[in-house]
Amino acid sequence: MERIKAVLFDLDNTILDRSRMFGGFVDEFFAAYLGHVADRKAMFDRVVELDRDGYKPRETLFAELLDELPWERKPSHGELMTFYRGAYLRHAVLMERAGEVLAHVRAKYRTGLITNGRMATQYGKIDLLGIRDAFELILVSEEAGVKKPDPRIFGQAADQLGLRAEECLFIGDHPVNDVEGAARFGMATIWLQANHAWPASNEASPLHTIKRLDELLALL
Repeated sequence: MERIKAVLFDLDNTILDRSRMFGGFVDEFFAAYLGHVADRKAMFDRVVELDRDGYKPRETLFAELLDELPWERKPSHGELMTFYRGAYLRHAVLMERAGEVLAHVRAKYRTGLITNGRMATQYGKIDLLGIRDAFELILVSEEAGVKKPDPRIFGQAADQLGLRAEECLFIGDHPVNDVEGAARFGMATIWLQANHAWPASNEASPLHTIKRLDELLALL
């Protein structure tokens, strides 16, 4: 860690608890459209499965839900997309002790955030969480023109900070998009083990593997 000058984070399921956020949205979605279903657990689990931790396009997800869910009144695809855009962001929630972790890291290192997604959605989450000022640099793939795991997005971040790859540490939950992508650019990494298994083909070697964000308080 002696060479590290900046610590950069992923957003979803790293700083933001994306699993809880999506779960909160699904509860609101069911209340609005599927209140006639008494036992919703199996239905909830199926929606989470189809969501693929947010990696499935929203348009595809809602097309599948229109086919599978037991609608009393079947809405249009456009209606569901409008509901999603209006309801999803307000369920944004930080990982446990995320504010404390960010303050701890900022006291010792420069900080940044690199996240895949659309600017309106990702900046919407960041602002609802009130964490924009926690980072010197925020880079969203839509504005970068390239997304993780492409090493170029990590290169853009390092260039904007005026640092070399080896002076940066990247922390994220996705073994490929976050850990492998950052490692391919030459950054040190920490893997926050969450919803994605480590693929056998991944040759990246994170400095640490953690299961809770607040473990960083003892590592950094």
